[in-house]
Amino acid sequence: MGIDIGTKNVGIAISDELCMLAQGREVIKRRDDRSVICRIKEQKEEYDVREIVVGFPINMNGSIGASGEKAQQFAELLKKEFKMEVILWDERLTTREAESVMIEASMSRKKRKTKIDKMAAQLILQSYLDSLRVENDEV
Repeated sequence: MGIDIGTKNVGIAISDELCMLAQGREVIKRRDDRSVICRIKEQKEEYDVREIVVGFPINMNGSIGASGEKAQQFAELLKKEFKMEVILWDERLTTREAESVMIEASMSRKKRKTKIDKMAAQLILQSYLDSLRVENDEV
């Protein structure tokens, strides 16, 4: 499962059973952490999730800012709640990349706004899945 944590929304993506392809699933309105965790739990159970990858917004210079700290805190909440590995994954530029993909697909600005977090979660998860294949190919 890939998660893009924003201040207003949380994007969710799920991989296929072979861990080859990420697919955006939904955008959760972020009212409070508890309600978001409850919805993530439902998705986790429905799709038999074994790992969670949380987008980690690192600054371009490699430092960790306020958003990065919030992502770390949320990842810790998930670890405690689900008692499973939660991976922080560098998400630099994924929101921009997601927007570019949607613009190329001629998606309206209004529609992009509702789907950007889900697409960012998909890109985060796909990047992680691709890295696993590279690691396995090198071994």
